[in-house]
Parts: sequence; C-alpha cells; structure tokens
Amino acid sequence: MTTEHPAGAMTAREFYSGLPKAHLHVHLEAAMRESTLRQWCSDDGIAVPPLVSYPDFTRFLAAYGVLIGLLRTPERVARLLDEVMADAAAQGVVALEFASIPEKAAAFGSAEDALEFILPTAIEAGRRHGVWTGAIVSIDRGAGPEHALEAARLAARFADRGVVAVGLVADERGNPVADAAGAFAIAREAGLGVVPHAGELAGPEEVRAALELGVDRIQHGVRAVEDPRVLELLAERGTCLDVCPTSNVVLDVYPSLEEHPLPRLLEAGVRCSINADDPLLFGADVVDEYVLAEERTGVPREVLTRCARTSIEASFAPEEVKSRTLAG
Repeated sequence: MTTEHPAGAMTAREFYSGLPKAHLHVHLEAAMRESTLRQWCSDDGIAVPPLVSYPDFTRFLAAYGVLIGLLRTPERVARLLDEVMADAAAQGVVALEFASIPEKAAAFGSAEDALEFILPTAIEAGRRHGVWTGAIVSIDRGAGPEHALEAARLAARFADRGVVAVGLVADERGNPVADAAGAFAIAREAGLGVVPHAGELAGPEEVRAALELGVDRIQHGVRAVEDPRVLELLAERGTCLDVCPTSNVVLDVYPSLEEHPLPRLLEAGVRCSINADDPLLFGADVVDEYVLAEERTGVPREVLTRCARTSIEASFAPEEVKSRTLAG
C-alpha cells in the first residue's frame, strides 16, 4: 500500500534520508548494487544468485558466496567500495562500519594483501563522498579456533590503519560466542572494538554470553526478548544492539516485520541502532529499514530518531565526527 502525502509534505523516506546516522551492521560484499551484480554476472557468464528469498541459511550463504567470487580483481573491489560509499552518503550515513572476511577476498594473494588494498581504498572513497569509514574484520565462527586467533591478530596489525573492530559471523548454532574469547582478548589488547553476531539464530543465552565477555556492541541480539533478565542486563549496561529487522524476517527468525521485537527492545530501555545487514540480498537499504520500522513495526519517528543518535554514539567514529554530527 502506498502512503498518501499532502502536496509538499516530506515523505518518510525523505525524512530518514536526511537524518544523519551511522550504519554499523553491513557486510561489504552484500552492499553491492544490483545493477553492478547483474553486470558482473553477465561479464563472467554466471547466473545471478537468488535475491531476497532463501529456503534456509545454507542457501543464503551460497548466494553470498557468489558475491565474494565476483570480486576477483582489485578494480572490482575499488568500484564496489566507491559505490558503497556513494550510496551511504545518499542515505544520510555519516559513519559506515563495514564487515568483511579478508581471507575470502579472491582478488588478493592473502588476507593481509586484501587489507593493504581495501583499507586505504575505502578511506579515500569515504573522503570523496563525505563518509567516515572503518572496517570490521569478521571471524568465521565455523572455521575453527585457529582461524579466530589468526583473524584477530590480522585485525590487530591494522588497528591504526582503518580496522576498528573484530566481529563474529556465520551460524551461531553449535558455534558459541564464548569460543572466540581468546580472539576477542587479542583485539582488545590492540585497542579494537568487539562486535559479534549473537542472539539471531541462537537464543538469549548467546546474548548473555556476549555480555559476559564485555563486548562493545552486539549485532542482531534480538532474541534477548525471550529472557527478561537478559533484557535487563542489556538496558543496565547500555550495550547497543545493531538490529536489522528485514534480515530477521527474510531468514525466518521472525515471521513478519509486524512481529519483530524491535518495539519491545526499545520499550525495555535497550539501546538499538537500525541497520541493513546485507542490503542486496535482503532488498532493503538502511533508509528502507527506518521507514519499515516506523510503518510496519510501529516504532514512532521520535524514537527512531533516537536510534539514529544512538548509532552515532555507539560507533567507533572519531570524537570530532560524532560531536559534529550530534550537534547538527
């Protein structure tokens, strides 16, 4: 249904596009433009992967693998980064923290080579488009303990060159957040943030475990609503959840946006940022997520404006970026 607006009135999309915000939970490869995806698939003679509909998490990961495989030259990676920063600027994003797994970057000989190229290229693209950017090095929780430690050590080596945090991705089930405690300690020693996925495919016990590890933010974390004490802990500690409502519906964590727990999280005093996760694969950019949160989950505009403020406060952006943005 299309919402009618009086002549001259600002639409919800226009309002949220103009609202300064940080985008804290977005995976680089899946922020690719659909037009770019289709062009590269055509150039490489491969089928366009499914978009927006996935029978299960494994099928979703397969689609993501196609995106990674397309980034087979530095030129394509540079184009992706420029387009991601341009799109972020158009969506009112002033600070972007993108996540990726460097060793899966097919265009480079090693994970270190990937970061050597990606970080300065991303920073320069951000400068061109007026977006501060930082990188989150993702740990693949299914790749074993040695991978986790190697990823954290790699992130630590680039702590003063654009990496701002380590994350923890892939299927939580059977791969608890506590297994990454050693890797998180390495990241902290290097002055990096820790922002694992938790409480998405697994329940509130994983959110509690993440809190016990002293993480900076939790990506998703929505299933905390299943345990009132975990909700209380989140509110008491002020830990921000980087929430992605459309992602949770597409991947069947919740049956619909109307049943998404974002309103309950906010009513319980939990700090939340609003994010798109994998915009290409889920069919919603960060502005869409704000619009849908208002129109489908029922969160009032003034509360979503506070979420935008929270996103800036909870980011790893420099203080001058935060203060300038919050003052505006």
